[in-house]
Amino acid sequence: MGRLVLVPTPIGNLGDITVRALEVLGSAGLVLAEDTRTTSVLLNHYGIKVPLQSHHKFNEHKSVQAVCDRIEQGTVVALVSDAGTPGISDPGFLLVRRCLERNIEVETLPGATAFIPALVNSGLPCDRFCFEGFLPLKKGRQKRIQLLAAEERTVVLYESPYRILKTLEQLAAVFGTERRVSVSRELTKKFEETVRGSLSSVIEHFNKKPPKGEFVIIVAGTSFRDHSGEEPVEED
Repeated sequence: MGRLVLVPTPIGNLGDITVRALEVLGSAGLVLAEDTRTTSVLLNHYGIKVPLQSHHKFNEHKSVQAVCDRIEQGTVVALVSDAGTPGISDPGFLLVRRCLERNIEVETLPGATAFIPALVNSGLPCDRFCFEGFLPLKKGRQKRIQLLAAEERTVVLYESPYRILKTLEQLAAVFGTERRVSVSRELTKKFEETVRGSLSSVIEHFNKKPPKGEFVIIVAGTSFRDHSGEEPVEED
């Protein structure tokens, strides 16, 4: 019987994939990939040969019906993103919703996602947090930042290397320069780095060291109080 299986893939280190994920990918009738070239690297590394089909934000609205039809005909379809868990700031939600509307079984495997290790590693409270993903690029961006400034819980954001400094500066302007922050990049990869400190000190760090890689920003909520006066701490 067909079903949709969401399969998390490594966010950097290929060794982080689970045995169960490899079993599902190896036995699937079709793998939907955000970028087939990226997914091919993973599949080839583990010697998995399975039909691949592109499924990303630019074509998912057109392809979901055909994918659902294949599942109803008995195909087990695995959905992966380039890195991490499908649906978390990546395509996946639309297909899951359509499958559920058609009473198609949906299964999601546990596995890698970038914000969990960044959050736990931040030194900021992680018992309650607010995941925001990427901030709006233009419309609604400042309003969102202003709303988050009053958030009591730890705030989790994603950002690219091209906008990381701009985002940190905008956060500092609204949150205050002394709000505590932890910024992680290239998680699980060779040049993994985490920088912790006040927004002003972390901005200074990345002004001196040009940012590279994908970033996770963890910002303290208003309920967090830190009077340590510590300098920013960098981990390579």
